[in-house]
Amino acid sequence: MKRSIFKNEHEMFRKSFREYLKKEVIPQYEDWEKRGFVTREAWLDAGKHGWLCPTAEEKYGGAEADFLYSVIIMEELNYFALPGVFWAVHSDIVYPYLEKYARENKKKEWLPKCITGEKVLAVAMTEPEVGSDLARLTTRAVRNGDHYIVNGSKTFISNGQLAELCVVAVRTSDTKRPHDGISLFVIESERKGYHRGNNLEKIGLHAQDTSEIFFNDCRVPEENMLGTEGEGFKYLMQSLQQERLVIAIGAYAAARGALDLTMDYIKKRKAFGQTIGQFQNTRFSMAEMATKVQLAQSFLDDLIPRHMAGEDLVKEVSMAKYWITEMQFEVADRCLQFFGGYGYMKEYPISRHFVDARVQRIYGGANEVMKELIARRLRL
Repeated sequence: MKRSIFKNEHEMFRKSFREYLKKEVIPQYEDWEKRGFVTREAWLDAGKHGWLCPTAEEKYGGAEADFLYSVIIMEELNYFALPGVFWAVHSDIVYPYLEKYARENKKKEWLPKCITGEKVLAVAMTEPEVGSDLARLTTRAVRNGDHYIVNGSKTFISNGQLAELCVVAVRTSDTKRPHDGISLFVIESERKGYHRGNNLEKIGLHAQDTSEIFFNDCRVPEENMLGTEGEGFKYLMQSLQQERLVIAIGAYAAARGALDLTMDYIKKRKAFGQTIGQFQNTRFSMAEMATKVQLAQSFLDDLIPRHMAGEDLVKEVSMAKYWITEMQFEVADRCLQFFGGYGYMKEYPISRHFVDARVQRIYGGANEVMKELIARRLRL
């Protein structure tokens, strides 16, 4: 089905990026999974080819492309079961914080290197004791002259091993309304008192580095604050619409990729004298899954242009994040079943689709939280 949201230049970009993945990323991905991270060389090469921060302003070295170019990058990576390449976190979740809220002198220092891949980005919100309940975070920044002294810890930080720049949510004051005392800082990994923990071992996303980060009397200059002191919670909430949309886009594309892989397999694999695809159970299952994938695509193709136009889509994006990630896991599970024992072997990409799908229902706000947000918007 032709997708009306993309123009010819977008499809040319998709073709070019897909060829790049087949040549430069897919052959290395198994090695990255064994290492537990995507190499710095790969990040730099992505920057050289223009795959990082495609929406960045020209004055900082970006292409100033529309968000649909980012959508294409997300879709292609997830379609080919390469979700451990977290370029979207760097480009479409963290980078906008810097471009919107950093001081101009810091933008000139940081942004060009984010675009080239010389600086990898991460965002640190979640804490070991309070999870994602930002109103109760305990990492604290105390003012000391023209600096702040940061103490505390964060966990489950995507890109945490490689990132040189980390957007960190901290408490700068105690208020009656807990989220009023939260601020955001960009903290460089080279600063004294900034310590990375181990690269956390996960059941999936093995190519993606995930870390704990510890701050021990880490001295951070005032100019590294993003926006205004005490406004951090508001900035985080404003950014979550795009973050959850990014997750939904990846979930849709991964489901489409799993379905296409399975479609090819069931047309060739034989059992009891006929191809697996000729059994009624298979045909009906594939019809059901294809319908759900198509519904996800149609929903997203409505939401993406509205998001680009600046609409408030908290309810709709929460619906998309919740339903599409649930659908992704269902499709990966049902598709793997058609591969039989081979589906359980790591050499088959369908197995990666399955294990990598599980976290989608957790990060970016667990799906139970999405349902609560939807219910609130329904005024229940």
